[in-house]
Amino acid sequence: MNARSLLRPVAALLLLDAPLAAQVEVSEFIYEDPPTPQCHASTIVETPEGLVAAWFGGEHERHPSVGIWVARHENGQWTRPAEVANGLQLDGTRYPTWNPVLFQPEGGPLMLFYKVGPSPSQWWGMRVVSHDGGRTWSEPERLGEGLIGPVKNKPVVLPNGDILAGSSTEHDGWRVHFERSTDGGKTWTRTPPVNDGRQIGAIQPSILFHPDGRLQAIGRTRQDRLFTIESRDGGHTWGPMSLLDVPNPSAGTDAITLTDGRHLLAYNPTTSADGDNDRSTLSVALSEDGVHWQQVLVLENEPGKEFSYPAVIQTSDGLVHITYTWDRKRVKHVVLDPAKLQAAAPDQDRPR
Repeated sequence: MNARSLLRPVAALLLLDAPLAAQVEVSEFIYEDPPTPQCHASTIVETPEGLVAAWFGGEHERHPSVGIWVARHENGQWTRPAEVANGLQLDGTRYPTWNPVLFQPEGGPLMLFYKVGPSPSQWWGMRVVSHDGGRTWSEPERLGEGLIGPVKNKPVVLPNGDILAGSSTEHDGWRVHFERSTDGGKTWTRTPPVNDGRQIGAIQPSILFHPDGRLQAIGRTRQDRLFTIESRDGGHTWGPMSLLDVPNPSAGTDAITLTDGRHLLAYNPTTSADGDNDRSTLSVALSEDGVHWQQVLVLENEPGKEFSYPAVIQTSDGLVHITYTWDRKRVKHVVLDPAKLQAAAPDQDRPR
């Protein structure tokens, strides 16, 4: 059975009721036979040669066997996954790898950022590049001292051409910072942390754009809700961090600003009250202002399983692509037409 045979007809999406299922264009696994016992933290990007996805996989998260795996979408199906990076050091020590992030700058090589280290509090940022759409990759290089790179979600390109990446550290509380490149991704600088990590413990930001030039970052916290923070100077400085009325069970999210100006969020709509780190439901929400969010789609909902760490992009044809961890065994790929996304019925407006 190949990747095409894993494409489920939309009418057969048992986890969605009929109105919601009609909004899903494609639902498929990137691979059928897992190359590793577990996988997590996928990322997806559109390149001139087509879609590329990556994730980390190995025995289990934190195990030294965990490497970075890549698959490309060619001729209507995904290629067989291949490991393209790992944490092997010159002295023979091997550390786990973490949280790959793919990024395709205009006119530049495809970049794959990832982390290496025994834990998130001790990891460091790495990068490889590809000049052929992800078929082959350069030798790994370490980012500059103190740089993590985009910690989970993709960087964005600002109107002046700067690349801005949301990042975070976990060695002194959960603290968000931002890393910037003014030379197409060759070199980077970072801001100081924008929160103290105590009043709000926050990591893994996604960056949104507003018509008045504001940037907004939202993401994961330890406070059962998503954080929000804004910048009015292109991400050089940031205002106070606060919490949105959007639940978060201390799990990764991703969000984008669509070409029509709306904002789209993929997230787990649960809190600690639903169970310790409950990631059994994965949903999509929309917002006009980045503050008030309304659930529009339930992608997965199965108690006892994990559906988590979504990555979201909008491709040049206007479609939205989401990849996510499917029960730590596979990577799922879903395609949505944002023009078809409709608000949930009144009793579904507020995620549980």
